[in-house]
Order: sequence, then structure tokens, then C-alpha cells
Amino acid sequence: MKAIMSALGLIMTLSLCTGCSSARNPEAEQAAIAAAEQWLELIDNENYPKSWETAAELFKGAVTQEQWLQAMQSIRSPLGSKIMRNCASVKYMTSMPGAPDGEYVVIQFETSFEKKSSAIETVTPMLDKDGAWRVSGYYIK
Repeated sequence: MKAIMSALGLIMTLSLCTGCSSARNPEAEQAAIAAAEQWLELIDNENYPKSWETAAELFKGAVTQEQWLQAMQSIRSPLGSKIMRNCASVKYMTSMPGAPDGEYVVIQFETSFEKKSSAIETVTPMLDKDGAWRVSGYYIK
């Protein structure tokens, strides 16, 4: 488990930004929210292999698919089904600790699960090299 958490370190760092540069970019924010919601649907349906496959290259470089599957099965699956999810905050970023400069959007969702009534999911989509928004970080608190 320690190896999995170490591998997820970069992903969590991307999701927990402090001292990062930010500005407003409503178009990017809306595209990133749509990408995050589509990706979260895969997580909600326990399609963890597809969530890894559709994640950003940075994400896939930080954690193997096997590590991702193990992490989701031990961290996300026990929470049960999603009951409700609301977007609580959105922040466009151009610099993140431990990651190359680029375009990132840090999104926090207030989420209720079957076995955890109150959680904060932080999802960090980034503009990938091909111009598509893909998730580069995911963290549940």
C-alpha cells in the first residue's frame, strides 16, 4: 500500500495546490468541469481501468494501471455508490507544484456516498498535449 501511495504522490500534489499561480479562464474551467464529470462517471461505475486509460499522460506516467486499480479498490470502492455530487469550487491554474507549467483546473466537489455522507473530491483536469482536457489528479477527503 505504501508503494501505491508513493506512486500517487504526484497525483495528490496536483490536486492539493498551495502557492500556485492562478487566473480566471471561464472557457477552460467549463471544459475541465465537463471532462472531470465524465471521468468521475467512470469512477462511480467502478470502471477503474477506463478511468486510467482516459486520464492525462502525466497521470499515467505517475501511476501504473495496476497501482491505480489497487488504490481505487481500497479507497473508493468501500465508499459505495455516489448519492449526490455538487461542484463547490473551480480554480484555473497555470503552475502546479511537481508538475510542468500548463493549464490545470482544480475542481472540488461536495459528494455524498452510500457509506460516507460527506466527502470532498478534488479532481484536477489538465490540458493535455493533444489539446484535450484530461484528469491529472484525484483525491478524496
